[in-house]
Amino acid sequence: MSRRFGLRPRDYLGHHAAKQALNLELFSVVAPKYDFVTKALSLGRDGKWKRQLVAFLPDWPAPLCLDLACGTGDITRLLAARYPGGKVVGLDLTPAMIDIARHLTLDRTVDYLEGSMQNLPFENDSVDIVTGGYALRNAPDLERLLDEMHRVLRPGGKLAFLDFSKAPTQPGRVLGHMALKFWGGFWGWLLHGNPNVYGYIADSLRHYPDRRSLRATFDSHGFTLRGQRRYYLGLLENLVFEKRSDSRP
Repeated sequence: MSRRFGLRPRDYLGHHAAKQALNLELFSVVAPKYDFVTKALSLGRDGKWKRQLVAFLPDWPAPLCLDLACGTGDITRLLAARYPGGKVVGLDLTPAMIDIARHLTLDRTVDYLEGSMQNLPFENDSVDIVTGGYALRNAPDLERLLDEMHRVLRPGGKLAFLDFSKAPTQPGRVLGHMALKFWGGFWGWLLHGNPNVYGYIADSLRHYPDRRSLRATFDSHGFTLRGQRRYYLGLLENLVFEKRSDSRP
């Protein structure tokens, strides 16, 4: 039976607990179409961006990798292929996403866990690499997520994220919002009969730091920017950070 998404994202995005509930509802609805729609929304480029993200990571022999908001496990599987001697864990809030990811993954070095980004089930300084595809913007509380990533990542460990990017100027933000609202709304109507399903992307950026503020927030939490690449005139970007050895959460 297909599910319909009946919430208005803008009514939920300003509150941490409500945003987590929204994420669970929304991604449960889109899970069966998620792989298709990420390709459609990106005009077929999403897979290449994620491969580039993983290629930015260091050549370590056996790292412990954590893929946040792993969805159907595309980045998780790329990490397993990049680090055959390591261990990879995909974490997602949505059981429907985890079920699909497990079905698509044959590698026995990969585990999937159902859980929230706000409370990571790992010991302090135990993880070597943390990744995420569209995870940062979906965090109910970005500051809390940064604290949690700092706690579990070892000094010198790497963070790598692909996400939408918010322009630092008002004209850029307006144009970006209009483009994403139209494109996301179109696919929402086409696939679900509801423009809010993927119009959520544009709405979520209203509560997300712009590019400059995002980098400053990472820096204030003990992470140094080590690499970046923008796509589609800056609407999306890959970011790689390193946890400073002398940093404090």
